[in-house]
Amino acid sequence: MKKLLKQKVLIPILALTILLTGSAFKTFNNDFFEIAKQIEIFTTLFKELNMNYVDETNPGDLMDNAIKNMLNELDPYTKFYNEQDVEAERIKRTGDYTGVGAHVKILKEKLVIIEPYKGYPVDKAGLKAGDEIIEIDGQLVANYKEDAGNLLKGVPNSSAEITYVRQGKTAKTTVKHSEIEIDAVPHFSMINETTGYIVLTKFNQKTSQQTAYALKDLKAQGAKNIILDLRGNPGGLLSEAVNVVNLFVPKGQLVVTTKSKVKKYNRTYYTKNEPIDTEIPLVVLINGSSASASEIVSGTIQDLDRGVIVGSRSFGKGLVQRSKAMTYGTQLKVTISRYYTPSGRCIQALDYWNKDEKGNAVRVKQKDYNVFKTKNGRQVFDGGGVFPDEALENTKNSTITKAVLSSQTIFDFATKYYYNNTNITNINDWKLTDSDFKEFKTFLNTTEFSFETETEKSLNKALEIAKTENLDDDIQRDYNTLIQNLNQSKIKALDDNKSQLMGLLSDEIIKRYVYREGLYEYYKLHNNEIKKATEILENPTKYKRYLN
Repeated sequence: MKKLLKQKVLIPILALTILLTGSAFKTFNNDFFEIAKQIEIFTTLFKELNMNYVDETNPGDLMDNAIKNMLNELDPYTKFYNEQDVEAERIKRTGDYTGVGAHVKILKEKLVIIEPYKGYPVDKAGLKAGDEIIEIDGQLVANYKEDAGNLLKGVPNSSAEITYVRQGKTAKTTVKHSEIEIDAVPHFSMINETTGYIVLTKFNQKTSQQTAYALKDLKAQGAKNIILDLRGNPGGLLSEAVNVVNLFVPKGQLVVTTKSKVKKYNRTYYTKNEPIDTEIPLVVLINGSSASASEIVSGTIQDLDRGVIVGSRSFGKGLVQRSKAMTYGTQLKVTISRYYTPSGRCIQALDYWNKDEKGNAVRVKQKDYNVFKTKNGRQVFDGGGVFPDEALENTKNSTITKAVLSSQTIFDFATKYYYNNTNITNINDWKLTDSDFKEFKTFLNTTEFSFETETEKSLNKALEIAKTENLDDDIQRDYNTLIQNLNQSKIKALDDNKSQLMGLLSDEIIKRYVYREGLYEYYKLHNNEIKKATEILENPTKYKRYLN
């Protein structure tokens, strides 16, 4: 009894000691007693559960699930990484890994090649987007209990025997592993005699170095203007965002401030290096998938009136994470602060402390946005991402477009199109036709694609309530009529968003023929955002008007 009592006393004391030490001796208050109490409850429960549950339990799996479910109540960026997760995160952070050179979607029974990278092992082995890998070195993917993506890993120069399905036919090939370097800047070139184009897809440890190289090279080629493409860039290292801004603004300029409840995390980030060019006219392209570090760059360039932002509103991620090493090779990536651009705004769009009935974070309402001023006195806003100086409506994802993107219909249609049109030789002269779009709409009807509007959700809820109140006889008839009308509206919504959907389809199809490198070359000739950016840059008066 004494031993048990001693344990019960020691557990909260030990927990308090750890917490106090790790928190740099923060003010001792009731929170620590509450934390210690909950730790003791959980420790007791965990022990009793593993000792007494009727079936054998796996303590590691139970704890992994408990931790991850607890963190799910916070924001989606605060994550726990077990030992296996840590290596995958290192790869994502540095851009270096041993692999096969492809973007792969992991499903229960197969691995689907989403995009092979030109000249890398998967491409050399003849695998293409849409191929379904079902077996690797004799191991059936469907029978593999762990992360099937691990089957593709291997030391450099080792080989893997791959069995895959393409258009219903099974085939085999051999993939030789090699060191893969993921470029943060996969493309840069001249659009015309005076305008250079830089594509920046991620913020890893090589981002500012590669961007600087591209900028210098383009200037050497005669570039008098620059288009920096951050569309689809999900972000990454904050320090690299500061360094990219530094290429265009003077040394000593405030770029971003972070604010946290822990004082040591309150930081101000200034440019530290001599810039490459502080005068060259600059247009930054963004869209709804430009997030985090991309928003630091675009938001700062906008706040300093250093360039014109073109496209559609960015994602709205104003949170900063830090990885903390923990015991037994595990890690915690935790949201430690919010970041603020030079004007003082935080562009965080989702409020994770206030959630709807389904547990989803709610978006900050426009009426709650606050007004800030740029260096030249222009109005900018917080709470909803970075708003472009030149907004292009056809680049803004509508509700129907988001639903189509969240499915795999565009990818699957592109696969079907590619194998039905193998005779295309000059992709730069190609474009989708009205007939192709009609075929896509027919294709949607043959798939499991479903799109439920908020109106439908409300109607369904109202009908269910009506049934419980025995009011459903007449209401059912009206409901059926409304649903029929809504379905007609969905068809119309596809037509109303035809231009945007055609663009997304074109992007996916073009990569099948000429890889991602060819897609950027196609953009230079046909993309609306690039055309608008070029038009702005070629008119100095118009360019200055945006900034003043």
